[in-house]
Amino acid sequence: MTAIATYANAKDPHSPLDIVPITGTIGAEIRGVTLSGDLGGETVQHIKDALVRHKVVFFRGQHELDDERHEAFASLFGAPVAHPTVPVAEGSRYLLELDSKEGYAASSWHTDVTFTDAYPAGSILRAITIPEAGGDTVWANGETAYEGLPESLRQLVNGLWAVHSNDYDYAQVLANTPKASEATEERVKQHKSVFASTVYETEHPLVRVHPVSGQRSLLLGHFVKRIVGLNQADSARIFAILQEHITRPENVVRWRWQSGDVAFWDNQATQHRAVADFGLQRRTLRRATIAGEVPVAIDGRRSRTTRKEKATTYEPA
Repeated sequence: MTAIATYANAKDPHSPLDIVPITGTIGAEIRGVTLSGDLGGETVQHIKDALVRHKVVFFRGQHELDDERHEAFASLFGAPVAHPTVPVAEGSRYLLELDSKEGYAASSWHTDVTFTDAYPAGSILRAITIPEAGGDTVWANGETAYEGLPESLRQLVNGLWAVHSNDYDYAQVLANTPKASEATEERVKQHKSVFASTVYETEHPLVRVHPVSGQRSLLLGHFVKRIVGLNQADSARIFAILQEHITRPENVVRWRWQSGDVAFWDNQATQHRAVADFGLQRRTLRRATIAGEVPVAIDGRRSRTTRKEKATTYEPA
């Protein structure tokens, strides 16, 4: 258990900012800060520090944050990068638009873009149109999940690697939505034709070392295709066991969005999931991502991309 566990109901004593933890293991709201590209260096550093401690930080009421200011704010924390396969949002340079209706959302646990080697270090999500009910997002702490593993299981996963790919079962992800029974093959093909327009496969360690804190965290999520060296059945069992550890309620925070909210998460130590419980309501957000570095395993080996090629045909997964 990390040190922050004792501060769940009090302000974060490690920062001069007004930071209130939401749970004992993950998530905090930062109050009194107006986000823009003009924040001072000290404030930026305090937000960085809070991100490492809390894994995801939230800012309410950032209604002045338009696309330009969103990108400028992101640039204070590193180089903003566009999604490798999905076109940027109209009028922006780097932003990804998440515009969902009829229950369709990324309602599956994942870490952003792990099908590439140097996947994003952080993601900054801004709420534009939010359902009156439903549409929350949940985040899970991969570090506390690793710390909570039984020692024998921890020793097993320390040396394992997994193949991550954007060529996965899209139909299964859509099946988690309310109108799954009406989802046509054509819709699945259209989604895949964009997201997997270039097919990636990358090998990552199941346990990566955080580049700032040095802490170990579990690296999994729905982009995992298989665990290296295991058959499909054994791979699926190990994956399921570890995912259950990551998404235990003790490791999770849930955020009830309001228009103008911003969530900023450490994509190197978390997974997240949009809850597809908003029926026919509109849910629109835009996300900036910050360039990351190639993950390092406990033994010092680095992740590597083993496949990157343009897709030529799109068949239902």
